Amino acid sequence: MSLDAQYFADLYASSEDPWAFRTRWYEKRKRELVMASLPRQCYERVFEPACANGELSALLAERCADLLCQDLNPTAVGLARERLAGVSHASVELGRLPGDWPGGRFDLIVLSELGYYLDPTDWLQVIEQSAASLSDDGGLLACHWKHPIAGCPQDGREVHRMLGKHLPLYPVYRHEEADFLLEYWSCQPSVVDLDETCP
Repeated sequence: MSLDAQYFADLYASSEDPWAFRTRWYEKRKRELVMASLPRQCYERVFEPACANGELSALLAERCADLLCQDLNPTAVGLARERLAGVSHASVELGRLPGDWPGGRFDLIVLSELGYYLDPTDWLQVIEQSAASLSDDGGLLACHWKHPIAGCPQDGREVHRMLGKHLPLYPVYRHEEADFLLEYWSCQPSVVDLDETCP
């Protein structure tokens, strides 16, 4: 069973930054690795579910023309909207996956620190929705903590095993450290970006 909304409501009741995204070096370094690993300088349309308080979102906004963020927690949505205030091409919506998957196509989907909160059935649906929503040259980035989390139906290794098994995409790279996994898959076998610039 996927975790319910109350789990996250309890976390945000005690802190606006329950995972210390703003203050921990581990989180800052991981964000910088995520951004450095994106093979294209600029993406047209990006989807980031489970955006939390918007720390990664703010960096993604610098690398795309249109950014859609989503979170199931109203406090997180409000914080992410504050973080992205003044970024006209970014929007943050309240929604829960897999049921509230957005319409349209994306050339980048970022599944960061999300999969282990979903049971395997829901996670498989997210994987299938992701693949169906990518543009012809789109890519999917996933990054997850590897260790078990109390109360979560999966750990990061299981999450990435399912991605590798069920994504009908080309694996581009895999970066693994003691604590987390970072992987990128693409609809095309080559994602070299030689001259694209962001607006």
